[in-house]
Amino acid sequence: MGPEAKLYQKLRKKSSNILWTRLENLSGLGTPDLLGYNTSGRFFTVELKVTKGNKLKFSPHQIAFHIAHPHNTYIIAQALGPGSLKLVQMYRGSRITELVACGLKLEACVSGLDACCLELSKLGA
Repeated sequence: MGPEAKLYQKLRKKSSNILWTRLENLSGLGTPDLLGYNTSGRFFTVELKVTKGNKLKFSPHQIAFHIAHPHNTYIIAQALGPGSLKLVQMYRGSRITELVACGLKLEACVSGLDACCLELSKLGA
C-alpha cells in the first residue's frame, strides 16, 4: 500500500461520519482523489499528497482543477521526511498556486488529522 493510500485509510477511520468515495478517474485528468459527503449534506473534494520534503508535486491538470473549482475543494498533505513531525495539514484548494510556490511552509487552514476531519465534518453546518 502506497503512502497516499495509507493516509486515506487513516482519514477514513478518523471520519466515520463522512461518506468517502475514491475517485479513480482516467478521463477527467486532475480530478481529486476523494469525494466526501458529510452529515450536513455537503459535498467536497480532497486531494491527498504525501511528500518526503517541503515541496508538493501537482500536475498542471490538478492545479487547473483547483483554480476552476475554488470552493469546497481541499488538499490534505503529510510530510514523511527525516525530521518531519508527520503532521497532517489541510489547505483550501483556492490556495493551490501559493501551495505550489511555498510548499508546506504555507500556513495551513487546519493542522492535525483530527482537526482536518472535524473541519470537513462541519462544512455546511
